[in-house]
Amino acid sequence: MALPSSSSASLNQEQRKGYLFPFILVTSLFFFWGFVHNLDPVLIPHLREAFTLNYLQASLVDFSVFIAYFVMALPAGFIMRKYGYKSGIILGLLLFGLGSLLFIPAADTRQYFLFLGALFVIASGLTFLETAANPYASLLGPKETATQRLNLSQSFNGLATVLAPLIGGKFILSGNELTEAQKAAMTPQALDLYLANSASAVKGPYLILGSIILVVAIIFAFTKLPEIKEENDGKQSSFANAFKHNHLIWAIVAQFFYVGAQVCVTSFFINIAVKAANIDKQTASVYLGLGYGLAFMVGRFAGTFFMRYISPNKLLVIYSAINIVLSALAIVSTGMITVYALIGVGFFMSIMFPTIFALGIKGLGTDTKIGSSLIIMSIVGGALIPLAMGRISDLTKNIQNGYIIPLICFIVILFFGWKGYKPKSA
Repeated sequence: MALPSSSSASLNQEQRKGYLFPFILVTSLFFFWGFVHNLDPVLIPHLREAFTLNYLQASLVDFSVFIAYFVMALPAGFIMRKYGYKSGIILGLLLFGLGSLLFIPAADTRQYFLFLGALFVIASGLTFLETAANPYASLLGPKETATQRLNLSQSFNGLATVLAPLIGGKFILSGNELTEAQKAAMTPQALDLYLANSASAVKGPYLILGSIILVVAIIFAFTKLPEIKEENDGKQSSFANAFKHNHLIWAIVAQFFYVGAQVCVTSFFINIAVKAANIDKQTASVYLGLGYGLAFMVGRFAGTFFMRYISPNKLLVIYSAINIVLSALAIVSTGMITVYALIGVGFFMSIMFPTIFALGIKGLGTDTKIGSSLIIMSIVGGALIPLAMGRISDLTKNIQNGYIIPLICFIVILFFGWKGYKPKSA
């Protein structure tokens, strides 16, 4: 099926109906990968407790997840160019489901590196899903509304941001974490049993998640999806041509820093809430879900609405500037003010990924799939930037000081929305 022309009017009624169900089905993927990503902020303090990790060691959870995007993005793009979006989606779902099921042997053996390996497999699947679903959702309709359409799909990613911490907090976090003094007072056998139970708490949630994902893969396999083709601009698709688009280069940079910022804020949210506001981990997970997650979800829907009246790049600048201020507040404040500042960051961070993505692939023509792969590769920022935050937090003995890293990231994103988004040859 050919890509619709630039005019909304050119889409006849039959085409609109043909796009509706595929759009709904693909949008469901945004929820699923959002759900598993937002289990990580619950998983990090849980594994930190079960394996007695410092902040830097705990940040290896994020490293294992987001390094997969860097490693697998180009293979995902190659498969998509050769076999189409549907093949990439199905392969991504199979890897996603397999990685979730690998949590069972990881918990049984109580090996931290096996948890990291399972997360890498999950993230490899997510790389395929995001490489396919982001451009696919933006192409299923008129070009003029591509950014709004992608923000709408990403809004269901925001819904997962609400639900995952609540569900994960209930079924993974016990609420009965022991202090170091209590652990020291236990017999070796009792401590070993406690740590074994902590490791096993992840088995049920990931078994259910993996089973659901494999069922979704079967649904996709038996569903006919239109193969959307990008506009042919007469050029051969290649990395050399893709890098001639200056706005794509800036989108890669901006996305690198955005994902790094988002992972820093969400992954360490529970830890900073416990420290700054003196609340327990389960309560902090509720604030992460109903506070930060709800703000993130509402922000996605609100951003989609605001883009009817404010251009996406201007909204990106406004939101980035506000988050710079809120990040500074999270560093210097105490008590619940810190938690509320991070919840605010969630609202104003909500539009950034889809907006950067849509602006980055705008006008790429036959280079769209390569451009999509390169932007997905930049998600490696989520692997590298939290390491810096963890290191600063360990060195200063204060996790709030680490939030200087997200602040710097938002400065870079602000520049992209101000200047870097403009399409022109490099």
